[in-house]
Amino acid sequence: MSIKQVKLGNQGLIVPAIGLGCMGMTTIAGNDIYGKADENEAIATIHRSLELGGNFLDTADLYGPLLNERLIAKAIKRNRDSYIIATKFGFEIDDNEQLTWRINGQKDYVKKAVERSLKNLGTDHIDLYYLHRLDPNTPIEETVGAMADLVKEGKIGYIGLSEISSETLKKAHAVHPITALQTEYSLFERTVEEAGILDTVKELGIGFVPYSPLGRGFISGEIKTPEDFPENDFRRGIPKYQGEQFYKNIELLNELNKLATEKGATASQLAIAWTINKGFVPIPGTKRTKYIEQNIAAVDFTLTNDEMNRLESIIPLGTVTGDRYDASGMQMVSL
Repeated sequence: MSIKQVKLGNQGLIVPAIGLGCMGMTTIAGNDIYGKADENEAIATIHRSLELGGNFLDTADLYGPLLNERLIAKAIKRNRDSYIIATKFGFEIDDNEQLTWRINGQKDYVKKAVERSLKNLGTDHIDLYYLHRLDPNTPIEETVGAMADLVKEGKIGYIGLSEISSETLKKAHAVHPITALQTEYSLFERTVEEAGILDTVKELGIGFVPYSPLGRGFISGEIKTPEDFPENDFRRGIPKYQGEQFYKNIELLNELNKLATEKGATASQLAIAWTINKGFVPIPGTKRTKYIEQNIAAVDFTLTNDEMNRLESIIPLGTVTGDRYDASGMQMVSL
């Protein structure tokens, strides 16, 4: 099978209209992401995605740390060239493979991080390399300059940034063309739109890659109460999915489900189709083959202008749906 191919940015990168977010396939610093993961099922999901035309994988050295990249190396072994691999760096990992939880965008660390990721992924090049978060102590020009050197050396194909402001994006793009911006974006999280960042992306010809387009799985409807999140699941600490705010968001989700039923789709498929119809390349995460099939099927859903407007009228821009990280996590988001 093949999925519609699209240009991501203006630098020449062509990707399928939907990617696969791999974060949930491993733990982060011992915490489960979206419940327990099974390595064999995760690898089967990557392989099934490829069979369906979904060869755009998104990972990061943070995930694990390093375990996620190593899992992907197992999945793509002897078939590397069939995949487009995106990974990220920036959350500092020391020589004992421990997270320090500081952000490091210094030139020397960029070089160190890419060599480690190349080794862990079992490859000689990374297709799309993102700075995971802005280092507040290092000029973005230094970080992107170091990444530009990696492009010249053939170690990375294209440069991406994640969770940054319009101002920073413009500074970075002036140093070396940026191919993609990755930021959380869904029907329940549209801060990037409110802040005018999507306008900047369009103006500069940069591709936009929404992560968590299913509201960290909330839109799937499987979580009915805050207590339904597995015990060690990091979503338990996210304000958007706690207390009274959780139930307000459930009411909005119920309205989405009504429209989905009319369309003969799931709410998740509707949410994915919405981002694709906007011209973006979502990377919904899953570690199960059942969901990869459902997610990829959403690429073929066409939404009329009326349906897009109806969707957005359910959760209009500016609707309060709660913070998407706890206080320390929000400090690392530079919108």
